Amino acid sequence: MALDLPLHSWLLDSDPALRWQVERDITGAPSGVWEATRARIATEGFGAQLLALQDPDGQWAGGAYFPKDFDFEGPEAANDAGQPYTATTWALNMLRDWGLDPAPLAGTAELLAANSRWEYDDLPYWDGEVDCCINAFTLANGVWLGADVAGIAEWFREHQLADGGWNCEWVAGSTRSSFHSTLNVLKGLLYHQAATGQDGLQTLRSRGEEYLLTRKLLYRESTGEVVAPWAPRFVYPFRWFYSALNAADYFRAAALHDGVAPDSRLADAIAVIRSARQPDGTWLQERRHPGRVWFEVDVDAGQPSKWLTFHALRVLDWWDAAHAATKHQQE
Repeated sequence: MALDLPLHSWLLDSDPALRWQVERDITGAPSGVWEATRARIATEGFGAQLLALQDPDGQWAGGAYFPKDFDFEGPEAANDAGQPYTATTWALNMLRDWGLDPAPLAGTAELLAANSRWEYDDLPYWDGEVDCCINAFTLANGVWLGADVAGIAEWFREHQLADGGWNCEWVAGSTRSSFHSTLNVLKGLLYHQAATGQDGLQTLRSRGEEYLLTRKLLYRESTGEVVAPWAPRFVYPFRWFYSALNAADYFRAAALHDGVAPDSRLADAIAVIRSARQPDGTWLQERRHPGRVWFEVDVDAGQPSKWLTFHALRVLDWWDAAHAATKHQQE
C-alpha cells in the first residue's frame, strides 16, 4: 500500500489512544496539544469502548485473567486457539498502555479487591499469583490504580533466577529465564519505579536487562542463533509476547528514565527493526495473536500498522538521535 499522505499525517489520523503518543513522541507537538488529545481517550474511540464494557463488580468478562465462561477443558483452551484477551487484566493493560488517566476508573481497585480472584488457587487479585507475567501486569496496573501492590514488588526479588531473568514456568521447575517473562517483568518493574520514584528494585531491573542485553535481544547465549521465529516478528498489540521491537521499546523507556545513552548491544535489534521498514515508510502487521478480543485495534496481517509504525519510528528516532549527538561531540 502506497501512502497518499505524508507518514506523520497518516499516523495522526488515528484513535486518540495512539494519536496523543504520535503528537508527543513523533511530531513534537506542544504539551497542551497532546494532553488534550490524551484526555479524549476516556470519551472517544478505543478507550471509551473498553471502559463501557466494565462490569458493575469492577471486572471485565467476569474474570481476572480469563473470562468467566472460559472452559479450561474445552477447545478454546487448546494451544492453537489462543489466550482470550477480554478479562480484567487484559482490559487494564490496554487502558494503561494507551495512556488513560485513571480517574474514570476511580473505585476499581477497591472493587477488584472485593470481587476478583485469580483463576489459580482463587487468590486475591491484588496479591498476585505464581505467574511472572501476570504479576508484572498486576504490579503496573496496581500502581496505576492506587492499589497496594508492595507484596508483588518484593515477590520479584524472591523469584529472580540465577541468570538474572525470570520464567513463568519456575513453578514447574524451570531454572532458565525466558525472553517473554523477563521482558514483561522488566516492563512492570520500570512502570512501578517511574510511578513511585522508588529505586529499591533497581538492582533487579539491571540484572534482568543484562540477561537480554547479553543476548543482544535476539540470540541464544549458548549457540548465538536467533532464539525463535517470534523474536524478529512484529505484532500489535504486544500482549505477553516478546519481540525485538517490544524489547527495544522497553530499553528506550528505561534509558530515558535512567538518563543513560542507548546500550551498544541493542544494535542488532535496531538493525532488524530498520530492515522491516517498507518502501512507503511503514511497518507491517506480521500476524494476529489468536484469541478472543472485545474489538480489534489494529489491522489484519500483511497490512501497514499505525501502531507498529509508531513504535518502530519512536525507537529509531531515539537511537539515531543519540548516535548523532555522540558523533557531533566527537567532531
